[in-house]
Amino acid sequence: MQTVHVGLEGREYDILIGPGLLAQAGDLIRQISDRKRMMIVTDENVAALHLPALQEGLAAAGIASEALVLPAGEATKSWPHFERTVEWLLAQKVERKDLVIAFGGGVIGDLTGFAAASLRRGVGFVQIPTSLLAQVDSSVGGKTGINAPQGKNLIGAFHQPSLVLADVDVLKALTPRDFLAGYGEVVKYGLLGDAAFFEWLEENGPKLAAGDEEARIYAVKRSCEMKAEIVMRDETEQGDRALLNLGHTFCHALEAATGYSDRLLHGEGVAIGCALAFELSSRLGLCSQEDPSRVRAHLKAMGMKTDLMDIPGDLPSAEHLVDLMGQDKKVIDGQLRFILARGIGQAFVTADVPRDAVVSVIKDGLAG
Repeated sequence: MQTVHVGLEGREYDILIGPGLLAQAGDLIRQISDRKRMMIVTDENVAALHLPALQEGLAAAGIASEALVLPAGEATKSWPHFERTVEWLLAQKVERKDLVIAFGGGVIGDLTGFAAASLRRGVGFVQIPTSLLAQVDSSVGGKTGINAPQGKNLIGAFHQPSLVLADVDVLKALTPRDFLAGYGEVVKYGLLGDAAFFEWLEENGPKLAAGDEEARIYAVKRSCEMKAEIVMRDETEQGDRALLNLGHTFCHALEAATGYSDRLLHGEGVAIGCALAFELSSRLGLCSQEDPSRVRAHLKAMGMKTDLMDIPGDLPSAEHLVDLMGQDKKVIDGQLRFILARGIGQAFVTADVPRDAVVSVIKDGLAG
């Protein structure tokens, strides 16, 4: 088992990474809490695959549990399911010293974390992420929230978990598409700040996809280390933390354009967004022309979506997609911030991006 420590003063916690953690969940949670009863929020897919194993792991340490099982999918990150979750937790008489367990992918983690942040002005929670995307990204760093009709993640709070348990065994149950969607976030870390990690992924990405346990543990650990380092510098995204949004400005507009549906999974949008961010960087003279080609070559080699043309169905015009970016949380004083790059591993935040350059990149992408 590997440990990554998130050293936020007064809100410290560990990310534990390895196989077989569901069976050990009770013993591991016992180290931070003496509560004998815990509430689990999960979704239908995860419950069918893994809920009995988690509840047995808790029971082995003398922890009783109840579970709320929500529908799977991005649509669950919404007001109706947030209300349902909070009311269920209140009905279970959850107290401030209790721990709520978020057991699922990013949707469940974000929703449950926001419910815990809101309930009694802050109840502790444990993240047990079951997707690669959640293990390397959304379960770490304390961003919680739900979507609004106007855009993604516009309603929420910063609320750090008390513990994160990333059991790599559960990744075996992911479909190839879901695994690769999570891999989009893994690649992002190399692209934004660690060229050596990106090189490692170029060599070891196929082993990750094939299920190599050692490679998966290393990729999750390195991703979490990078996120933890950035979060400790800038917990509430006043500066450096925005680097974690490499690819996301494009991604969030594409998710809105596709109705937050299975046409485009979040990690797929991140991968396409990273490719577009590097293409934009190259056109602005910030990085070499070889960099976007290398990014796209690796994503293609992994069998991932890399271009706008890879998204099934029609997309709106380039102008409309840029307008959708205006709802992004990275807008400050009406000015949209982009994360661009001076090279692989050298991302930076800027508001100095001509709109016509963004429109041009998207237009060319839509034209194929």
